[in-house]
Parts: sequence; structure tokens; C-alpha cells
Amino acid sequence: MKIGIIIHSYTGNTLSVAQKLKEKLTASGHIVNLEQVTAVNGDPKEARNVVLKDIPDTKTYDVLIFGAPVWAFSLSPIMKLYLSQVPSLQGKKIGCFVTQQLRFKLLGGNNAINKMKKACQSKGGSVYETGIVNWSHKQREAMIEEVVDRFGRV
Repeated sequence: MKIGIIIHSYTGNTLSVAQKLKEKLTASGHIVNLEQVTAVNGDPKEARNVVLKDIPDTKTYDVLIFGAPVWAFSLSPIMKLYLSQVPSLQGKKIGCFVTQQLRFKLLGGNNAINKMKKACQSKGGSVYETGIVNWSHKQREAMIEEVVDRFGRV
């Protein structure tokens, strides 16, 4: 299968999870591309006026995995804008994950995942898996491993 992992990462946390996921999927025999959504003004303090610079194309992938950080208890505005501009996800199998600094999922992680799911489903995509990695949690590495394992069962 051809899998696209499309992420927005500001600090590198989301990117590090995506890289581990790419390694797992590649080892399973899939063709995997890791692409990043970037903005001209990617500073979280200026998130209101986001202008995208890199906009990955989703058309060539059988499966898509989207990853992004939680900002201000919600989905990063850069990923939110990107998902709003994707023309169609019809027939695509989709996974969504977020990374958040705060320890508990109810402090933005659940909200961010729900926004990602709704955006993907509104474009015709079928969400097969979701995950939240709490970066300050003492079990962070176990959380990453669990998310990578679940997403790796495409």
C-alpha cells in the first residue's frame, strides 16, 4: 500500500512520532512518504493569520495519516486550514494523531482529534484509528509505541 503521513510539527514532537510510524510501516512492506504542512507564518502566537507554504497532495495515497500538535486546547490552526483545503478524501482510509504538552487528553487532545476526524469525514474519508500522545506524561514513550503499533495495523 502507498501511505502518506502528512503532519504539521512546530517543536519536532509530532515529527518524531511520525518518523517512528514511517519506520514501522516501511518495515511492514508499505511505500511510505512523510510530508510536512508548513506555513509562511508558523508561529503559534500569530495563528490567526495563517498562510500555508507547503500543501501536500493526498491524491496518490491509499491510506493517509495526519498528525499535528495541540495548540491552545485545540487542533493547530495550520493543520486545520490544511484539512479545510484538501479537495477530497473520498474512499481514503485515514488515521489521525496529535501530540500535546499537557498530561491529560481532556485538555485539548480529545478536542483536536474530534476536529481532525470531522474534517476528514466531511471530505469523504473513513477514519480507522486515532491517537493522542501526552508529551509531559511519564509514560510518553509507551504512549508513542502504542500509537505507532495501532496505526501500523493498516
